[in-house]
Amino acid sequence: MSNNTIKYYKTNCQRFKSFLKEKSIKYISDVNLNVIEDFTIQLQSIIDNATSINTILRAIRTFLNYSAKMNYSNKVEVIMLKEEKKIKPTYTDKEIKLLLKKPKLKKCGFGEYRNWVMVNWLLSTGNRARTIRNIKIKDLDFEGGYIKLRKTKNKHQQLIPMGNKLSKILTEYLQYRNGNSDDYLFPNIYDDKLSTSSLGTAIRRYNLKRGVTKTSTHLFRHTFAKKYIKNGGDMFRLQKILGHKSLDMVREYVNMFSDDLKEGFEKYNPLNEFTSIKEKIKMNKGDE
Repeated sequence: MSNNTIKYYKTNCQRFKSFLKEKSIKYISDVNLNVIEDFTIQLQSIIDNATSINTILRAIRTFLNYSAKMNYSNKVEVIMLKEEKKIKPTYTDKEIKLLLKKPKLKKCGFGEYRNWVMVNWLLSTGNRARTIRNIKIKDLDFEGGYIKLRKTKNKHQQLIPMGNKLSKILTEYLQYRNGNSDDYLFPNIYDDKLSTSSLGTAIRRYNLKRGVTKTSTHLFRHTFAKKYIKNGGDMFRLQKILGHKSLDMVREYVNMFSDDLKEGFEKYNPLNEFTSIKEKIKMNKGDE
């Protein structure tokens, strides 16, 4: 697992351990449903957010499942709180146009040009920040039109389409960037791998300079999913491109952007192909 994931489990298991100590519970075999419910109530008293609480409970659930698997304890169900599904923000069309305006290469530095290419990449692929930080020049297959993703959240390498526009942008970028096949595609100023914080800072400064107050790299992923769905893309391909194990998250995207999906509904509604709104439905008197 990544260092961040390990830290996540350590932090939340330590929180649970402290709670058990307060309750004078010494053995994991003594943890039952009542203990979990008391722990959840304690979390609710200090955290006013069901999503944050569930994040903690998932870590505890994983630990307890392992404990039961190893016969250290009985199987204990950890019940998640009901979360209010909020519509995730995305970049507007106006903001996207501002972000995609190409800088003048003769006047801008490498950093700004690299950031512009990264924004194009994010909007074209929906990749996570951790994924694009690890992209190397050799991962680009211009002839086949594919990109190899070596570092993904689920640890599985995958191939995704490159897209013609992104291919042209990357071809020009590589002429400017140079580098060897084993070099990172989007390096820092020392030609080394971008850190997570450096990537976030780079996108933040780039966006603000363009007059866009939204600065999250992950918003590009939401924007990609929204645009893909609105433009008629199917859920199965979207699942593969985004690297989700199941369709659950993709369904969430569809639900989140349901209002936007109403746009153009009448144009593509199959019923309208065969009937006209102007047609009047004739009814027999016996049907009234």
